[in-house]
Amino acid sequence: MSPWNLGIVACVMISCQPSVVPPAPVAVPDTFTAVPAFSFTERGGRTVTDKDLRGKVWVASFVFTRCTGSCPQVAATLAKLQADVKDAPDVMLVTFTIDPERDTLVDLKAYAERYRADPERWLFLTGPQAVVHTLASDGFKLHAMKSRSPKPGDEFDHASKVAVVDRRGVIRGYFEGMASPREGGAEEYAASQAKLRETVAALVKE
Repeated sequence: MSPWNLGIVACVMISCQPSVVPPAPVAVPDTFTAVPAFSFTERGGRTVTDKDLRGKVWVASFVFTRCTGSCPQVAATLAKLQADVKDAPDVMLVTFTIDPERDTLVDLKAYAERYRADPERWLFLTGPQAVVHTLASDGFKLHAMKSRSPKPGDEFDHASKVAVVDRRGVIRGYFEGMASPREGGAEEYAASQAKLRETVAALVKE
């Protein structure tokens, strides 16, 4: 059974009863905006722009390879999602490094291999640091900046949420990329992941 059956996904993630009703179209809230134009380099060396992703539903994340905090958990979340969307060719994953001054293409390739990222389905992009940070903070509304008190593995302050972008390049939702350590965090994460899959499945049908 395809993981894109909404009822199955919801049942697995939040223990509800299966539904045979197909997912309804996802409304575009007024607060969501189009992803700004960008042009970055993928780990394999090719140039990828926002236009290359038009017609695809994609999930964006911002990490850096030396991160010892949230990044490994966010990457693991996307690795699980990659497995779940393997039968949905219109779905892409796009990870931007917020430490491009140190994250070389070799570093990004090694990081991608760690999470078994399919180079055709999960992109790892790099570009000028100021441009990437502006894209994160102003374009995706996900903060990314150098830490005021940097420590090894914790040199940047950045959001751990992931964003879903529709075929037109419009941001349609934000979801937890990791479970919070606070009480109830695991349950909130599971519910958010179920909603993420529901949203992606609905957008694929649009």
